[in-house]
Amino acid sequence: MSKLDNLINYLLSERNDLGSIEIPEAEQDKFRLYRSLVNIRPAWVADESYLQAEDENLTSLTESKGITDISDLTPIEDGIYLWKGDITTLRSGAIVNAANSGMTGCYQPCHSCIDNCIHTFAGVRLRYECSQIMERQGHEEPTGKAKITKAYNLPCAYVIHTVGPIVQGQLTDEHCRLLESSYQSCLELAVQNGIKSIAFCCISTGVFGFPQDKAAEIAVRTVRKFRRSHDIQVIFNVFREDDYELYKQLLG
Repeated sequence: MSKLDNLINYLLSERNDLGSIEIPEAEQDKFRLYRSLVNIRPAWVADESYLQAEDENLTSLTESKGITDISDLTPIEDGIYLWKGDITTLRSGAIVNAANSGMTGCYQPCHSCIDNCIHTFAGVRLRYECSQIMERQGHEEPTGKAKITKAYNLPCAYVIHTVGPIVQGQLTDEHCRLLESSYQSCLELAVQNGIKSIAFCCISTGVFGFPQDKAAEIAVRTVRKFRRSHDIQVIFNVFREDDYELYKQLLG
């Protein structure tokens, strides 16, 4: 029985509402089942034996994908980097998660959003820490604010979670103000915690509907302004080629 089988069996043993699930033979299918179970798992405390096995599995998986260190990157302008790649493989002070207002991750099995990816590859302790923060707060996270957590099995040191604005219909000045606030809140939180480098995803674009070009303009403007008075390295992390080209035109 593989380590992945053991992880799946533990996750299945916590539930009595999933019926009979057979563990597939292929490793890729096993991981998809494991990820699905992690994605739908409530913010429960896990046994130490499970956490140790999960740590070993996720650390090995991330290493096999290849870790990119900020020191290996070349800045596109002073203190600012542009990098196209998987943010869960980036070693920096912090990475930014585009979260929803519940702040405990994406619960849709194997969804491709960054929130899902970050929670999957960090491990189940991230959701639990987020749930504890939200329980203490007592209400959903306001748009434009940010929270900081450990990164667990990710190569970065911290994850900073922010809720960007959702654009349905016409883009407004308030949408723009809130997106700027998300970037500003993340930067301020990083500095408050002594973080020297931070990687931003493209907050609020994609399913949140913020136009990519306008979002990139706001991101670059806010970061440049903040860096005038704070010594922090910033990585603009993109996953798509069109976003890369947008940032490349704005930077340098």
